[in-house]
Amino acid sequence: MNSALIELRNVSKIYKRGGQVVKALDGIDLSLAERGMVAIVGPSGSGKSSLLHVVGAMDRPSSGEVVVAGQQLDALPESALTAFRRNTVGFVFQGFNLIPNLSALENVMLPMEFAGLPEPERKERGSRLLERLALAPRACHRPGELSGGEQQRVAIARALANDPPLVLADEPTGNLDSKTGQVIYALLKEIALERTVLVVTHAEALAKLADRVLHINDGKLERSSHA
Repeated sequence: MNSALIELRNVSKIYKRGGQVVKALDGIDLSLAERGMVAIVGPSGSGKSSLLHVVGAMDRPSSGEVVVAGQQLDALPESALTAFRRNTVGFVFQGFNLIPNLSALENVMLPMEFAGLPEPERKERGSRLLERLALAPRACHRPGELSGGEQQRVAIARALANDPPLVLADEPTGNLDSKTGQVIYALLKEIALERTVLVVTHAEALAKLADRVLHINDGKLERSSHA
């Protein structure tokens, strides 16, 4: 049995909007294994993205403990969180978030540059990742010259650049047609054989591929089901 990569203990996240208090996460307890695809589903505003942001150290919890890859994120200083995001997590967004004036290869190389890898190693690894995702012929193209599906595959390659044990994907097929979405589903499923992929999705087809589905509503983990 796989050991846990992610542990959340009584995690809550509260936002103040104007005079209103919003409880985005409400006492979440969760344990996720080292490999496999986990889908987070629920209605809009249920806390799906808040959960993803807390796990990825893009946001701190208001209370509770968040432990990822042996690091207690809620107790780390900001400098350590930056290193955690760089080395432990790969991010895939609905809007791709590629740098428009960089080529596909340069976009993939960027996280490795921040990690201090020498340029020959960055190029070699970036090229291998693009080849793995059937994008080698598009390596020199900029995002504006790529289709939506190609841009998302570049984004996935970039997420894998520093070989993180965890990939977080927020509505990764939200801007894609269903056929292209199927390609992205298959890629994420393949990646989940070697690391944990945590994906927020409204797409039933993607949730069905997951090894485990987390159902969230009103900031609470209502239930967790296995495939």
